[in-house]
Amino acid sequence: MKDSIVIDMKYADYDLIDGAPSVERHHIFGGPNRNKSDEDGLWVPLTYAHHQGNMSVHRNKEMQALMHIIGQLAYELDLVSTGKAETKDEAKEIFRRRYGKSYL
Repeated sequence: MKDSIVIDMKYADYDLIDGAPSVERHHIFGGPNRNKSDEDGLWVPLTYAHHQGNMSVHRNKEMQALMHIIGQLAYELDLVSTGKAETKDEAKEIFRRRYGKSYL
């Protein structure tokens, strides 16, 4: 699995939401896009409570929507900053083609 492009890896052992230790890696885009999330570094560290608990990203539509927005923005920023896309609009189109839709 590629390092996360969403967070600085020195914080990869701490929950993205509240900074607690003992985390699991959450693939921002799951299902058929899970492997793409691995390849693209689109994962975040979350505690069990935030990953799979009652108000977690897997059980709360708002949390899931927020993660999708964060993931898309990180991907687009990475494309532009690495020169793989020249503009934000081009990066957005590359994301749409890869992940099937825009979450913004």
